[in-house]
Amino acid sequence: MSCPFPLFLAAWNACQGQTTPKIHLKIAKWLEAEYRKPNPRLLLMAFRSCGKSTLVGVFCAWILMQNPDTRILVLSADLALARKMVRNVKRIIEKHPLTKNLKPEKIDQWGNEKFTVKRDKELRDPSMLAKGITTNLTGTRADVIICDDVEVPKTSDSADKRENLRERLKELDYILTSGGTQLYVGTP
Repeated sequence: MSCPFPLFLAAWNACQGQTTPKIHLKIAKWLEAEYRKPNPRLLLMAFRSCGKSTLVGVFCAWILMQNPDTRILVLSADLALARKMVRNVKRIIEKHPLTKNLKPEKIDQWGNEKFTVKRDKELRDPSMLAKGITTNLTGTRADVIICDDVEVPKTSDSADKRENLRERLKELDYILTSGGTQLYVGTP
């Protein structure tokens, strides 16, 4: 199904009884345009409480609507934050008029840390997976990697922690599929 991301976002906000802020429309247009380019490496930085993570969650639901065979990995400084995004995307898929059909029939495919939408391919990795940046990622494959607030004091308040974080982020090159998208989300 083809639907521009800004329209998908506005439809979701209307379902929630909310308007879509101009800054969200601007970000949505940028995300879609950059996502459609080959091999995107993106950085979304905006002020605190802008709604970046919420917007990126809607973006993930839109990506899965466009191609249900996509595998999305969400990395955050800790698992709890990554899990929060995965739960949010699940709720969007369940309630958005354009994605309700993606919810799987089997409840075991609909978890809080990972879920798999109805898709054509039999893939080992779920549609969406939440992980903390310090967890083992060996054997994981993803078409889209969202790094949401991976650089926080807990992971970067010393030279050793910053070096460790850089090493962990280098591993993503082995997880991301050829032509895949990597998006960093944070606050300046």
